[in-house]
Amino acid sequence: MTAHDQPRDHWTVVLRRQPAHVIDGQAQGPYTDAFEIICCDCGDDPGLDYREISPRLQLVRGPYPIAVGIDAFLTHLSLHDDGPHPGTALSYAG
Repeated sequence: MTAHDQPRDHWTVVLRRQPAHVIDGQAQGPYTDAFEIICCDCGDDPGLDYREISPRLQLVRGPYPIAVGIDAFLTHLSLHDDGPHPGTALSYAG
């Protein structure tokens, strides 16, 4: 598990703390107590706000409380392959 404020360019799936707003592709304002799954393999874009993505991707994103989010993250990874790989990250910005 890695922890950092912003996802790096090398990841494809991340569980991150949900920002209050995304403006011009950057998290703005305080963070919420919820977590979200961003999956580039599913077509999600971390620079888009929750309201800007499709309903299908909103279902993947969540939001989730942390414990449920970790379970959902691991379940989502299993849909793509056999589990975590170097392109995954858990992110906590607090």
